[in-house]
Amino acid sequence: MSMDNLFSLKGRVALITGGSRGIGAMIAEGYLRAGAKVYISARKAGPCLEAARELSQYGECIAIPGDVSSVEGCRELAAQFLKQESKLDILVNNAGAAWGAPFAEFPENGWDKVMDVNVKGPFFLTQALFGALKAAGSKEQPSKVINIGSVDGISVNMLETYSYAASKAGIIHLTKRMALELVRDNIVMTAIAPGAFASEMNKVARDHADLVSQAVPSGRVGTIEDMAGTAIFLASRAGDYVVGTTVVCDGGIASTRGGPIAG
Repeated sequence: MSMDNLFSLKGRVALITGGSRGIGAMIAEGYLRAGAKVYISARKAGPCLEAARELSQYGECIAIPGDVSSVEGCRELAAQFLKQESKLDILVNNAGAAWGAPFAEFPENGWDKVMDVNVKGPFFLTQALFGALKAAGSKEQPSKVINIGSVDGISVNMLETYSYAASKAGIIHLTKRMALELVRDNIVMTAIAPGAFASEMNKVARDHADLVSQAVPSGRVGTIEDMAGTAIFLASRAGDYVVGTTVVCDGGIASTRGGPIAG
């Protein structure tokens, strides 16, 4: 065993949805620094291209704008990726959406938008890239699929984000089911459930980190090192035997009574 290469991603190709900002950009930077070639995707082309240019200071980063909220969008993103690569070592299904509204007023479009991006997207993008993932994987070095869930899918957040909570609980269970199928083809699927990380989706943690930190058992919000380290572990040789598991990266908040700070 070589400890020098245990967490290396040198020579591997990764695709990260929602990779232009927030948790996706944290993972992208970590993968680039660990030696991977990284493709990032996001719905808005301008920010996606700009993020790729910024991330290129750490390694080779390429933008492929795309929308994973529909089956057609997933297939189109996969097709654009396959124009440039024949194999995919690491897929990170990170693109996400949230919606909040009182129970009596919660709209159907707020339900459907969140479910489409957070649950349907990961399933059908993985399906569309199955051939490339299978081509890259072997028993000695399986390919990886990492779904980004949330502690809101594990413990109850008292904010009225009904579809978001349901979607994140759903992706955690879907990860278990899909993992049992994919591992037969040397594709290891896992998930990460983040807690309070500063991002556009989690503006509370971004804009009020000091206040949020008071409710986190470890006393702080998550950093890029926390998220990148977890994602590198799962993507590297170190995580090859971790199958179907959701790694909770939250400073301990899921073990408390929860609150409006995670996601």
